[in-house]
Amino acid sequence: MPAQPSGRADLLVHHADVLLTCAPGLPDLGRIPDGAVAFSEGEVVYAGPSSHAPSADEVIDATGLVALPGLVDPHTHAVFAGSRSDEFSRRLTGVSYTDILEAGGGILSTVRHTRAADRDTLAASARARLDGLLRRGVTTVEVKSGYGLDVPTELRMLEAAWECRDTVQVVPTFLGAHTIPADFRHRRDAYVRQIIEEQLPAVVEADLAVACDVYCDRGAFTVDEAVAILTAARDLGLGLRVHAEQVAHTGIAAAAAALGATSADHLEQIDDAGIVAMAQHGTVAVLLPGAQLYLRDPAPPVAALRDAGVPLALGTDLNPGSSPVHDPWTIMTLACVLQGFTVDEAILGFTRNAGRALGRPDLGWLGTDSAADLILVAPPPGEPAAVPSLVQHMGGSRVVAVVRDGIRVV
Repeated sequence: MPAQPSGRADLLVHHADVLLTCAPGLPDLGRIPDGAVAFSEGEVVYAGPSSHAPSADEVIDATGLVALPGLVDPHTHAVFAGSRSDEFSRRLTGVSYTDILEAGGGILSTVRHTRAADRDTLAASARARLDGLLRRGVTTVEVKSGYGLDVPTELRMLEAAWECRDTVQVVPTFLGAHTIPADFRHRRDAYVRQIIEEQLPAVVEADLAVACDVYCDRGAFTVDEAVAILTAARDLGLGLRVHAEQVAHTGIAAAAAALGATSADHLEQIDDAGIVAMAQHGTVAVLLPGAQLYLRDPAPPVAALRDAGVPLALGTDLNPGSSPVHDPWTIMTLACVLQGFTVDEAILGFTRNAGRALGRPDLGWLGTDSAADLILVAPPPGEPAAVPSLVQHMGGSRVVAVVRDGIRVV
């Protein structure tokens, strides 16, 4: 049922050609023709037909537009320093991402630049990236650390992420287990101990992250190492996420699901056992077609995940190397074209299911008890204000208004 009005509202968005509430339990993305959403004191007080909407102090006419929840990006590496454009050129000649990483490039290149940057520099560049996402309709962004790989830089990255909360809602994730740093290359066990005994406690004591992520793959962390780190993080009260089954199958998706991970991300190489485990434990699949495109990876088994009942989310994976993608709408198009998503699945992938991936059931939908975030999107020129048009035309949709916490910010 639509959220019902209660007195005069602070802000009313009405006469949207189509309102997508994306509310749980509703079919067809909760579509409402000639829809309206009203906000009061930072909360949604009405979502339904414009004919029954309350009056408000501020009114936005959404005629000709599609209204939907603020987008949620559940996987980014938006805090970093340095450029890896040279590696892009090398990969075009056939050098693999893993080969570059194992030769000291890739993530390790960004680590060197990020360790040399101060917090203000990191925060300024991250804020510019997050402002770009906001203007494309993203109101909540998960931001990982992981380009420090030591205590001071990991803390500095997370502090820089927190400083960007004036731009979007930031969900900070600790990723000290991104790769083995160069100075620990022959002392893997020592670095895993440092993460568990030094980095994790420091992050928790400073209250800088809500979750811990681990990159488990060839050239990164083994399953045993990842499970040890995730278990320690869970014991310290952090939520769990994992980079899983991207380059090679490891079994980490099943192991992380059993540990209570809210998401397993990438999944190009996941097997049937991993899919079953994710379905059993309610772990969300966060799929990242930007990385698939840039790295020329195979597509993840979307049909098998769908058939098993695994929730499907999408992320930009915004980072300096393997997915330098700044536009969620492009990711939605790629998900449909490269991975077999339906249009509705792509919308849910950046709204309600993305919120679930972050352990935030209030995000990505509109109604009573939801976050008070909404965007208005204009279709490409000559196209109707209809959901397929927004996703079909890569880069053609235009976000014309963003409401965050019940206040218009764009």
